[in-house]
Amino acid sequence: MRSGGVVTIYAYFDERPATEHAAQGSGFVVSREGYVLTSAHVVTTAGPDEQGEPEVADRVYVGFRDGDRVEAAVIGWDLFDDVAVLKVDPDAHELDPVPLGDSSRVVVGEPVAALGSPFGNESSLSVGVVSATRRSISSLTSRYNVGDALQTDAPITHGNSGGPLFDARGRVIGINAQIRSESGQSEGVGFAIPINAAKRSLGQLVRNGRVAYAYVGINAEDLTPTIAKRFGYPVQRGAVIASVVPKGPGEEAGLRGGSDQRQVNGLPVRVGGDVVVKIGDREVESADDLVRVVSERLAPGQVVRFTILRDGRRMVVPVQLGERPRRPEVED
Repeated sequence: MRSGGVVTIYAYFDERPATEHAAQGSGFVVSREGYVLTSAHVVTTAGPDEQGEPEVADRVYVGFRDGDRVEAAVIGWDLFDDVAVLKVDPDAHELDPVPLGDSSRVVVGEPVAALGSPFGNESSLSVGVVSATRRSISSLTSRYNVGDALQTDAPITHGNSGGPLFDARGRVIGINAQIRSESGQSEGVGFAIPINAAKRSLGQLVRNGRVAYAYVGINAEDLTPTIAKRFGYPVQRGAVIASVVPKGPGEEAGLRGGSDQRQVNGLPVRVGGDVVVKIGDREVESADDLVRVVSERLAPGQVVRFTILRDGRRMVVPVQLGERPRRPEVED
């Protein structure tokens, strides 16, 4: 296992109460230039209910496997995917970068290992399998959901945040982020930010010091075969626009939200809105597909062609994308 590149992150917040003065997490070295990936919630005060910009730690240190500790600078953070980039002086300590994998190729059932510093115990290893992919989970650092999260049964505990989730070949496929547990302990369901999303954040943060996500300003729901049959949609899959943000890119382009709230098999469904079936050359079969294409494939300012169904007719609507705001009026 590539434990030489896995590090412990120590973040100090001078103005916080003594009980919240220090935070500890994990991270991993990704380049010989000194860049380190970790979770944004380890080195900032970011949270889903945070007002304004979060505070960044006053001092951050990176601890290596040999016990040595060096100071790190916070290059930037991505609140939407809970990723932060640090940088250490490459001459301050020998660096052993870990190889990054491809999270889009991860399959359910493959073995994984989480490495980090739970409860301050450096280089602790826990193992399991990928139990699901493409999960949409609540973010610890914003009000948007994190898409394409990897679900694992490998125990993830306090202090694992920001550490790597390795595949069987020793490549990082995710950043350990959070756990859902009835007890609050390590038993439960763990989630990791896919490494492909973290790579995107890393590139933007190193180049620009910030990240920018494309934004449509619509809230969509899944179109399923049952809903399609019930309400006479001509397709069985797609993303039904439930609502549109006033003065947002979607409204400016003329996209329409639903007008009627119904119940289908115990679930609320808003009908009457446009059905998005394609964005550019990419098929859209669900609301998650819509978010995935916009956030992962597109950029603010782009004009992209949305193929929609409106009153049974297929239309192409050009939409000039905006930049995702910090606090959404609706999910995009």
